[in-house]
Amino acid sequence: MSLTDDLLSQLQGAPLQQVSQQLGIDSQQASGAISAALPLLMGALGNNAAKPQGAEALLGALQNNHSGLDIGGVLGSVLGGGSSPATNGAGILGHIFGGNQGRAETGLAQATGLSQGNSSQLLKILAPIVMAYLAQRMAGGGNQASAGGLAQILGQEKQQVTQAGGIGGGLLGSVLDQDGDGQFGVSDLIKLGSGLLGSGKR
Repeated sequence: MSLTDDLLSQLQGAPLQQVSQQLGIDSQQASGAISAALPLLMGALGNNAAKPQGAEALLGALQNNHSGLDIGGVLGSVLGGGSSPATNGAGILGHIFGGNQGRAETGLAQATGLSQGNSSQLLKILAPIVMAYLAQRMAGGGNQASAGGLAQILGQEKQQVTQAGGIGGGLLGSVLDQDGDGQFGVSDLIKLGSGLLGSGKR
């Protein structure tokens, strides 16, 4: 099971309800949006960790700010307006996406039908959860937590996201395509999104 699928399964039930209430959308739309946002976040982290200094910085952040936290507690703190480094979604997103944060938020909104505000808010809610989850995985992995190990895990995850395609894979391609040569157009993304989402809408 991929990291994304594992984390997604942990967010079913009460966490999903909390997120949908926070955003003011129904749980089905929230579920679809989380399913698109998680691979985007994981894949972008994989991209960052592919650079040695990126993996070092990410491992440091996980160990210093996010270790020992459980996902439910982080979610409660984020929704309650907590302001520690572990729950600072905006700050974490800045590190994950850098100058592409706006593109990530817009792409997610267009692919899932969320408003721009909800798309931005959802990423800010999920970013601390993804970091807490990764910190748990590194702590409980048995293998010596190292930047190389983290880079390997996230590199595999990014590859899985890209190969799986779907909304998450398409979003990741469009956000990370910084030089624009293989531009994954927004129109393609909307077609992809409406095809996938249309089948789930009643």
